[in-house]
Parts: sequence; structure tokens; C-alpha cells
Amino acid sequence: MAHHSLQPPITEAQARALRVNDTVTLEGTLYGIRDATQIHLFDRGRKTRFDLAGHAVIHTAPNVKQVARSAEHPAGYASVCVGTTTSDRMERFTRPLMEQYGVRLVIGKGGLREGSLKAFKDGGGAYLAIVGGAAALETTWVEAIEDVDLDDLNPESLWKFRVKGFGPLVVAMDSHGGSLYAQVKGDAQGRRAKALASLGVK
Repeated sequence: MAHHSLQPPITEAQARALRVNDTVTLEGTLYGIRDATQIHLFDRGRKTRFDLAGHAVIHTAPNVKQVARSAEHPAGYASVCVGTTTSDRMERFTRPLMEQYGVRLVIGKGGLREGSLKAFKDGGGAYLAIVGGAAALETTWVEAIEDVDLDDLNPESLWKFRVKGFGPLVVAMDSHGGSLYAQVKGDAQGRRAKALASLGVK
């Protein structure tokens, strides 16, 4: 188990160096993306002016407030709460995010499925898990909202955050077929089988 401090954009080699149970802290740029964002990008043919190649995206629809543009608030938005949403319903977007936009890291909670695991293996990427209920802490890692695209989808716009010490996050799915979720499922099924056997249940 190793710790990685990464400043995206990262290379394929850096992504493939990540292994399940490693931890990651991100510095610099992080993009916020959610269901509607991706539906518009991949189902409705919209484009973003952001270059996501080598970057990390986080599944979020942040609570923000409009403020006057300034050095502190270059996009005219201030963070109120930047929480992470459950990733599973965005499973189908992992591969196109990687193949069409070059995304390397996906951050969320609850994990993704086999299709995403294969996409990470094929393209060189990883899923970084964040603990549910940590939104207040997570918000302190966001220094500023630097820019926003597809702003008509607010709060499910495409957000460009400047982050500092974002983490540590746990590598829960890697590019080598490793998955914490598969491990937990296997362990749980094993314990269940032992419990049933001890009760004489076949």
C-alpha cells in the first residue's frame, strides 16, 4: 500500500501505478460532473470547452452561491457544500469519459461495476472512493471554483475546481482488475456460506 500525491493532468503510467488500497491526494485541478452533465455530453451531443485529458472528475452537484467575480471567486460562484454523490447510476459513462475526453480518475462513493473496471484496465484509469457523509470536510479541500461550463445545467454543470490536499482518497478500483467492492462481496459471501454451514443449511 502506497500514498500518491498527484497534480492532474496525469499520465497513463501514473494511473497504472495506482493499486487497490493505495491512497491518493489531489492538488490543483478537479472537475465536477454528474448525471445531467454526462447525459448532455454523451446522449445529446453537447461539447465542453474544457480539456479533461489526464484529469480527475468527481461525481457531484455542488451547492454554490453566486457572488461577484474576483480573484477569490473567478467564476462568480462560491462553494457552500461540495459533496459526492453515488456513482453507480453513472456507470455507463465511464468508458466514454475515458475514450472521448481522456479522463484518468473518477471519484465517487459506492463504486462502479464490471464495465468500468474493464474501461480502467483498457485505458489506464482508476476509481477513487470518498467516504459518504464527508461533504463538510471535502468542501474545505476546495480552494475556489475557477470556471464552469454547461452552466444552464446548474447545479449539474461541469465545474472546474481548484483543490488543495484533496484527500486522502482510497483507490477502490484500479487498472489491473483490482476492486475493493469485489473483495468485500467475496468475503461477505464466504462468511455467509460458513454461517449457513454451521447451522446445517445446505
